[in-house]
Amino acid sequence: MDWKKTLMYGSFAAGAILFLTGRRPAGLAVAGIGVATFAAEHPEKFEEIWHNMPAYIEKGSKFVDMASNFLERMSEQKSGGYRNMPVAGGTRY
Repeated sequence: MDWKKTLMYGSFAAGAILFLTGRRPAGLAVAGIGVATFAAEHPEKFEEIWHNMPAYIEKGSKFVDMASNFLERMSEQKSGGYRNMPVAGGTRY
């Protein structure tokens, strides 16, 4: 594997990890390095992906909506979670 592929995959992975751990600006910056390397290495593929971006965004938003609906239904099935637990001192704070 050449160094450009390593740079692309490594920056995408590092960006995803940073994004998921709450460091969103740093994650986006590191992932941007991977996107720039990909665009420089494969301009025709990048242009194709760029033109198909609205479809990818729509599919991604549908996935996020399905996941949030699933998590919402899961939380409704539980008995209220930690908010309904009695506190030893009689107050919540």
